[in-house]
Amino acid sequence: MFTLPTYALDPCVLLAKYLSPLRIGLARLQRASEWRAVCVCLALSAAVMPSSARADETISIPLLVPITGFLSIEGTSQRNGALLAADHAKAVLKEGVSLNTPVLDTATSPEAAVNAFLKAMREENVVAAVAPLFGPQMLALLPLAEEFEIPLLTVSGTAKVTELGNPWVFRFFPSDVVVKAAQARYALEELGVRRPAIIHQTTAYGQSGAAALTNTYEAAGITPTFTASFAPSDKDVLPILVRARATNPDALMLQLHAAPTALLVRQWGQSGRTPVIVAGSALHQPTTAALLEPADMSGAGAETCYLPTGATRPSMAAFLEAFEARFNRRPDGYAAGQYDAVTMAVTAINTDALTPGALRDALSTTSHEGIAMTYKSDGAGNMAHDAVIVCYDGKSRTPSVAKRYPNVLKSKP
Repeated sequence: MFTLPTYALDPCVLLAKYLSPLRIGLARLQRASEWRAVCVCLALSAAVMPSSARADETISIPLLVPITGFLSIEGTSQRNGALLAADHAKAVLKEGVSLNTPVLDTATSPEAAVNAFLKAMREENVVAAVAPLFGPQMLALLPLAEEFEIPLLTVSGTAKVTELGNPWVFRFFPSDVVVKAAQARYALEELGVRRPAIIHQTTAYGQSGAAALTNTYEAAGITPTFTASFAPSDKDVLPILVRARATNPDALMLQLHAAPTALLVRQWGQSGRTPVIVAGSALHQPTTAALLEPADMSGAGAETCYLPTGATRPSMAAFLEAFEARFNRRPDGYAAGQYDAVTMAVTAINTDALTPGALRDALSTTSHEGIAMTYKSDGAGNMAHDAVIVCYDGKSRTPSVAKRYPNVLKSKP
């Protein structure tokens, strides 16, 4: 199969940008063969260059992350984890190979993510891309990843990302199917919850998580007393909290982004802290907890893949120290997952996976001992399979581990 040289990508970028009425990218205009034919014709007059990295070249892994907009907290963590991995790669990359990790802001729209991807494809010797954690953006990028044959390294939780049969996507954070199962099981098995209420975001992330929670409860013969959503831009969530409480639930199950999580938990804390909250991964983030008083979070729990304190793995203490020194903040699960993703890619590059195809094959078939967990593809690109529930005691913004769920889907009760 013909592989597009790096120099031939600019014409494709321009065509996608200016000919597509929606500017959504190559995949919505024509199939790969048509685009490649155009690019080949345009490239015939250009100097011939190699399409893959040699042992004395720079390779690129662009970082496409939302660092502005309502996902800036999560996206900044994602970026920082990848940048720290790139820093550490300098000491371990094989001689003659250097790593370029330009950062491109995807904000919160699919169009911005597609434009960032197309711009990133103009970098020298792109072998993979760190892809945004926002579900709608990931779904928009999947066709492009397949068209350009570029592995996407993401920490998106949206279940559908790895359900479409795309061989170029690799998820280094547990999908909603995994972490929501742990979240629901913790409420059922440890708290005795039998009347859960679900509050979720209107985004694809919120809908995916709510569906996974509902499925887990229905499998246990339980119907939630209440399910409702609100937009990330909403500033007053007390009405939805009042409506949920009116159904007499014994737990509030949340699937919200970071800022909305802080908003709802604050109003929950200031209005009686009942019923108990078991939240999504946003509440485990140190940057989310920093927006709240410890008392507001008292008794609340959250799912994640990684607790940003302690050193349960030999490499974790060093990671914590290095992250805090570099960014003056504690890492979270998104930072840890993205760090492990780039580190696994660098490990593969050191074994001569110097092309996108070779890197994809390595990610698909090998395992990696990361700081958060052991990563191995399940055949669909899901690399992370463990979950953790953390809880706040009301005295500190640092939670403690309440329950670990290794290999969640294989350890169902």
